[in-house]
Amino acid sequence: MTNAHLKLDGLAKSYGRFVAVEEFSLDISEGEFIAIMGPSGCGKTTTLRMLAGLETANRGQITLAGTRIDQLPVWERETPLVWQSLALFPFMTVRENVEFGLKMRGVSRAERRRRADDWLERLGISSYADRNVARLSGGQRQRVALARSLVLEPKVLLLDEPLSALDAHMAIKMQGELKKLQRELGITFVYVTHSHSEAFSLADRVVIMNAGRVEQIGSPQDIFLRPRSKFVAQFVGGISLLEGRVSDKEDGKRFLDTPDGKVRLAHGAGLAKGATADLAVRADRISVTVEPGWGENEIACTLISEEFAGAVVNLHLETASGHSLVAQLQQRDLEQLDASIGARVYASWHPDDGFLLESTRQSGSSPRVRAA
Repeated sequence: MTNAHLKLDGLAKSYGRFVAVEEFSLDISEGEFIAIMGPSGCGKTTTLRMLAGLETANRGQITLAGTRIDQLPVWERETPLVWQSLALFPFMTVRENVEFGLKMRGVSRAERRRRADDWLERLGISSYADRNVARLSGGQRQRVALARSLVLEPKVLLLDEPLSALDAHMAIKMQGELKKLQRELGITFVYVTHSHSEAFSLADRVVIMNAGRVEQIGSPQDIFLRPRSKFVAQFVGGISLLEGRVSDKEDGKRFLDTPDGKVRLAHGAGLAKGATADLAVRADRISVTVEPGWGENEIACTLISEEFAGAVVNLHLETASGHSLVAQLQQRDLEQLDASIGARVYASWHPDDGFLLESTRQSGSSPRVRAA
């Protein structure tokens, strides 16, 4: 990506011998919504803190609108951070909290009030302006925290799991409001979250991190439908993995020998015989029957459990070799299947619905990962 609004170039951060972030590079366009995801301790919050100026990178640099900012103090960066805990001042009113950053910048009292009241109105909390923040609900406090950051008219807004303290209903409502607000303002958002639903519903692009490194960058659709590595596939979930070795071609077709039999590959023509590979199949692409012979790629399994998930049911299956598969069925299809826990069933899928994952990164390597 060229002419990036916000550019992270080779950021690295260590604490003694512990590497928190390794060679993080990303170009972000103006007005783009970026979500950073990964397991606890993967480096996503450390990356956000380096952007905010709360941590100093050991290597690399950060550029905003063509100006390097990684050497600037926090208050000069125009990258305010909305904390997971919101970090509001409990002894102040709503308006005083929103005005605080402007006051620290020396903005006049009249101008502070005008701008604060404008944002309180825009976020629908003007009626609480003189109320102490301790008397607000979680959703109301969330709006105050947003108003306190947005009143500064930042070029970039950083958000560290801002919805994690809200109940499920309020979190979903705030997701919609956040997305609408971001689109209306055209502000660049960098958003750290554990929530798959938040990242995939809000972001233009998602960054998946693992052990301080970037595993994959792409649109929510790319990440969800085409994870590039075994880690991403397992982190995103809803994907069954089969390990095996590439066998000889038969009638022009390529196969993967697995502990549970041979399955045909629609892709991977360039793989050499004997190469190890991980085949991934999404749960909603796997069919389950009680009789064999209904699919080209078919594996005998035992039905281990059923997981009700609203309109669909996830069937957890186990192959003879002990591998786990997950199939996602509509409720009506499950009723037609008529199989009880412990029953022998057959999982099958079309070869086009399976895709090969990239080889696992070799130990000790440290590739620089950039957005496509």
